[in-house]
Amino acid sequence: MFSFVKKPQSAALAFLIAGAVWFVVGALYGMVSAIHLVAPEFFSNIPFLVFGRERPIHVNTMLYGFTGTMLTGCGLYYLPALLRTRLYSEPLAWLSFLFWNLTVASGPLGFSFAYTQGREYNEYIWIADISLILAVVLLIYNLIMTIVQRTEQQLYVSVWYFVASFLWTAGNYPISNVVWHPSTGAMPGLIDSIFLWFWGHNLPGLLITPLATGAAYFVIPRITRTPLNSHTLSLAGFWFLVALYTHIGGHHVLQSPIPNWLKTVSVVDSIAMVVPVSIVVLNLWMTARQEGRRVWGDPAGRLVMGGIVWYLITCIQGPLQSLPYLQRVTHFNNWTVGHAHIAMLGFGGYIALGAMWHILPLVSGREIYSQRLVSLQFGLITFGLTAFFLVLTTAGLIQGSAWNNGETVYRVLPEIAPFMISRAASGIFILTGSLIGLYNLYLTLRQGRELQPVELLRAEDAS
Repeated sequence: MFSFVKKPQSAALAFLIAGAVWFVVGALYGMVSAIHLVAPEFFSNIPFLVFGRERPIHVNTMLYGFTGTMLTGCGLYYLPALLRTRLYSEPLAWLSFLFWNLTVASGPLGFSFAYTQGREYNEYIWIADISLILAVVLLIYNLIMTIVQRTEQQLYVSVWYFVASFLWTAGNYPISNVVWHPSTGAMPGLIDSIFLWFWGHNLPGLLITPLATGAAYFVIPRITRTPLNSHTLSLAGFWFLVALYTHIGGHHVLQSPIPNWLKTVSVVDSIAMVVPVSIVVLNLWMTARQEGRRVWGDPAGRLVMGGIVWYLITCIQGPLQSLPYLQRVTHFNNWTVGHAHIAMLGFGGYIALGAMWHILPLVSGREIYSQRLVSLQFGLITFGLTAFFLVLTTAGLIQGSAWNNGETVYRVLPEIAPFMISRAASGIFILTGSLIGLYNLYLTLRQGRELQPVELLRAEDAS
């Protein structure tokens, strides 16, 4: 057993497999959420499936379990590959895998029975918080030691993003989760909303975003077989991200009596996020210029580039909806639910899946069982998520416009009922896509053609 955990790239493969499994689990709970909104009594008298318990399971499992886990597995492969060395310690990576997945598993096991801190995006109980922090600290040590022993002197931008995502998480997660108050995991009164949204927005912005961006910067040049358009531009985007993103969580609570200076900073920095997003999108598109056939013809490349498209849409919509005037219509309704899904499943999830399918043969030594199933997964998720986004955006505008004109909440519910049915129908496509992906992954590991050493060496040299 110990010899297995010392096998090169075994931890990276474990993270990839776990991410695919958590995708199915998260999508299943998402389907349960959708059913609740169509037929609230469908799961009547089943305490562990009430909406208030299973909804945070869905959210946290998709964020930490699917996207975070899968992108971490990708990084554990490409960081040593880019540095032309081996990961410093494979057993340490496995220990990180254990602590990370214990935290993710505490969601379905704990939230189902009301063991939660009850703060959005910060629901994990204190002991699970500590487990996640341990995983992150171990990853940081492992990655830094890998950098120290590298043979490649240049630190490619993917290395910057991958290491920084955990450094930022190590600094932000304990503060927002108020880990020095184990009994509550919260601050008293209004001040807790500021602490809550400090991580509530840094979770997608300073964990998922750098993980996904680093993976995209690794995959796109490999598929196009061209150098990155501009390494200097990529580092400018990196520093703009950390300079601007940390402060924008306050735009979630503009309607509350938080300090006006914090509201102003949140809105200004939210609008300014157009800069780092534009840098990433343009840099990758310029890298892929005149190579569109290779990118869109490769199932993994199609997923990654699709994620970049969703990133652009997300970061046009996000800054606009941070404006106080627009929030009168767009906040606290299904508009924001649609936005959250294109950000995390559209941007983070697409890139996680694309990078996973690209890297899987390199860590498993086996050819992907079926590229057609990868394309089918892309088609199903794209259809489901696009419909999901359009349906929820429309429902949100109906809700927001009605409320802004003085209508009561309960009188608007019949108007959005058809949209909730469409939402559930769209979710079926996403759930099916997750199942097909897991099936394809299983068959790849069991029946995929073994790559010859020459083939593996040629593929790895492309890094």
